[in-house]
Amino acid sequence: MTRFALTLEFDGGPFMGLQRQDHGPSVQRALEAAVHAVTGETVTMHSAGRTDSGVHALAMRSHVDIAKAIEPFRLMEAVNAHLRPDPIAVLACEVKPDDWHARFSCVGRQYEYRIVNRRAPLTLERGRAWHIARELDADAMHRAAQALVGHHDFTTFRSAHCQANDPVKTLDRLDVRREGERVIIEAAARSFLHHQVRSMVGTLALVGQGQWREEQVPEALAARDRAALGLNAPAEGLYFVRALYPDE
Repeated sequence: MTRFALTLEFDGGPFMGLQRQDHGPSVQRALEAAVHAVTGETVTMHSAGRTDSGVHALAMRSHVDIAKAIEPFRLMEAVNAHLRPDPIAVLACEVKPDDWHARFSCVGRQYEYRIVNRRAPLTLERGRAWHIARELDADAMHRAAQALVGHHDFTTFRSAHCQANDPVKTLDRLDVRREGERVIIEAAARSFLHHQVRSMVGTLALVGQGQWREEQVPEALAARDRAALGLNAPAEGLYFVRALYPDE
């Protein structure tokens, strides 16, 4: 049995999420079906993170165990051929030790959220960014974001359906910058709660539009109450960017 680590890129729009779902298509189901078509084996894909319906990935790390003797490059090419026309691509494939795990060996995760801040509606980026017509103050958003960096109880910023046992997380970085008409939010942590990034982004957007004072962000954090949340940003602007591992 060989453990293959996969780096996946996907458009989350057509899927109910990364993880296999009973009520609709998922990235996991599509990938497992492609591996079965190539090897004849029923496999289970494990990934560094979960993504909701509509959330994208630039480099999600996953792994599958395969008994068939096959070279990583051949596996990658064959799986990509069977994934068509689903918007999923295996960007890299390599053999890993049996004790390497895409989820449990991961020591850091990075997300990016994309906002297009302009009056005109989206065309080419529809479904791939959050459109906000009202002018955003990215500098104010960045200043407010720093209150969330560090070790905190993020109850306010997690979904009511979050299955994590502990709402306390350490947020390593939360940066906001403007690039022309785009406002980019980057978040990094060992792990995140369900909806944490989207909830933080939605609240920062209120600051950027002048609907919230910067001081209201730490107040919402201290409330430890989902009712204190400003806004949950839509899924289509969120991208899983990178998973970090000690050996890489």
